[in-house]
Amino acid sequence: MVVQESDEFCSLYEWKAEKGIVNVKTFDVVVADRQEVVRIGWTSFLRGTPFHVVGWAASGAALLDFVCKYQPQVVLMDAVLDDGDSLRLVEKIHAQREEAHVIILSASDNPTYVARAHAWGASDFLSKSISRKQLLSAVTEVVLGLGPTSLGLMRDISRELSRKRDHDKSGGLALTPRESQVLRHLGYGLNNREIGRSLEISVETVKEHVQNLLRKLHLTDRTQAAVWAVKKGIV
Repeated sequence: MVVQESDEFCSLYEWKAEKGIVNVKTFDVVVADRQEVVRIGWTSFLRGTPFHVVGWAASGAALLDFVCKYQPQVVLMDAVLDDGDSLRLVEKIHAQREEAHVIILSASDNPTYVARAHAWGASDFLSKSISRKQLLSAVTEVVLGLGPTSLGLMRDISRELSRKRDHDKSGGLALTPRESQVLRHLGYGLNNREIGRSLEISVETVKEHVQNLLRKLHLTDRTQAAVWAVKKGIV
């Protein structure tokens, strides 16, 4: 069964290469997780497919070293590594290898993690409980430009964060489309820099929108705005 699945994926890439849709038949992958058994498992999942694991890492520092050395097309990483929160590492990975597809795998499906991963530029956010076939399908879709996939929350959350209005949920308040977007990001717990990256605006502009929101909502801080957004069903 494993051989059959591997052959299916190899055949897919051979067909895509023949059609000129992709110009490589194999992809280098760096795997990062605190637990060795997880790194071994992901590597085993990819064995015999067009995805070739070139490095393992347990920490963010080691991961960045591998990205700099091998310039992988794909990075599979946990949301938390030995040296802490790894979501911000996505930006540093892209500084080393702009074209890298970063896929976060986590034991938590916390929407805030997913929204933050989207803001920092991750390609997808998946559960660690997915099967081999699902992982291969997700990585395939991402490298072919079809991600985020339907296997995780990122597709829905990224669409939600980019939506400009929340009809009938703002209590009749005259929020601008951008203010509605910022409010939704606050509801997911993103900070100003993450909101700026997600919406491609400056931090100063984010701050102005936050202040306008607080004034219109008659609130005193962003935490209250986040709670208000959740209570109103905006997130």
